[in-house]
This record gives sequence, structure tokens and C-alpha cells, in this order.
Amino acid sequence: MALLDTSAVILRYKKQESIDDDITIVTVIEFPRIMMYKKFTGRVLFPTMDDYVLAYRLQVKLHKMGNPQSFADLLIAAITINRNETLVTADEDFIGIAEAANRLEKS
Repeated sequence: MALLDTSAVILRYKKQESIDDDITIVTVIEFPRIMMYKKFTGRVLFPTMDDYVLAYRLQVKLHKMGNPQSFADLLIAAITINRNETLVTADEDFIGIAEAANRLEKS
């Protein structure tokens, strides 16, 4: 199962496609109409304390890299990483977050 970023959800919504994959509460807050979309059958995942800690660690690494990111993207990335899911996104900001995550793993 994949986890969809808000950008991917919006693209599927606009195309009137089914959304069976999971999303995070961040996406619900950013795009509330998803909860009334009859073709959404995935789950809504909520962050844990471990997700917030990882989001913080990613942001520290991103600052050192000169590429800080938004709280929403960091939290979505952390939830994805901590649950060993695959993130589906149309947002290029996650490329930098993935690089920071790889550097965290190596340190």
C-alpha cells in the first residue's frame, strides 16, 4: 500500500479517480473535501511522537544542507518513513527530504 501526499490526492480527485491508498491527517487538513469524496476508501494516518521526532531530525539535516522544508511535508515524510511505506507525490520538495533521510540513515 502506498501513502499519498496532498498533491497526489488533488490530482486523483481532479481526475475523478478512485483513491484506495492511505493519506495522512495533514492531507485532510490541507484538502478537507477528501473526506466527502465517495471514491476515497483509504485510511487516514495520524502522527505519533516518533513521527514528530523524525520530522525534527529531518529538518535539522535539511537546514545543514541549506534546504529547509515545510512542516506539512516533513510530517508526511516522517509518517511514511516510520511506517515503511512508499510515498506517492507530485511535489518535488520531497526529493530534498529523501536525500536528508538517506543522510540520517548513514550517520
